[in-house]
Amino acid sequence: MPRISFSTKDGLGELSFNAKGVSSVELPEVGRLPGDEKIDHLPGMENAALAAELLRQYFKGEPVYFDDVKVDLSGHSPFFNEVCEQVRSIPVGQVMSYAKVASLIGKRGSARAVGRVMANNPVPIIVPCHRVVAADGRLTGYSAAGGLETKAALLSMEGVELREEGRVVL
Repeated sequence: MPRISFSTKDGLGELSFNAKGVSSVELPEVGRLPGDEKIDHLPGMENAALAAELLRQYFKGEPVYFDDVKVDLSGHSPFFNEVCEQVRSIPVGQVMSYAKVASLIGKRGSARAVGRVMANNPVPIIVPCHRVVAADGRLTGYSAAGGLETKAALLSMEGVELREEGRVVL
């Protein structure tokens, strides 16, 4: 699968894509080396280039919206896709609980299943799983490099206030 890199102050990130959309995002890491695959004029390249540019801007702290970026979540269940679509609608600077996401897609009582989807989100930031927290505002699980520290840093960068006890206000 073709990949492109995006450079940030925190290191190099990468994303994979195909003709349907961005299929994975690896958050920036110091020491990552760019891929050397030639990708000019491949199907989906314009969408991937847009995503890479928006990710660069995002990591500079600029306000960006990923609404126009197509993602490819094929191979996942309808529930997985519903959760990701709902999470994409959470605005910058806001958070939502796993239970609220489940309720909004008509699956009350499925908060843990929502959490499993978020733990397996292949396109972090574009599907902003970092904006989903426990019902009491606690930051829970983050599968990208850096874990909860990264989740807290992303939320802080977006203007979400973190309390001393590591919780956010819902």
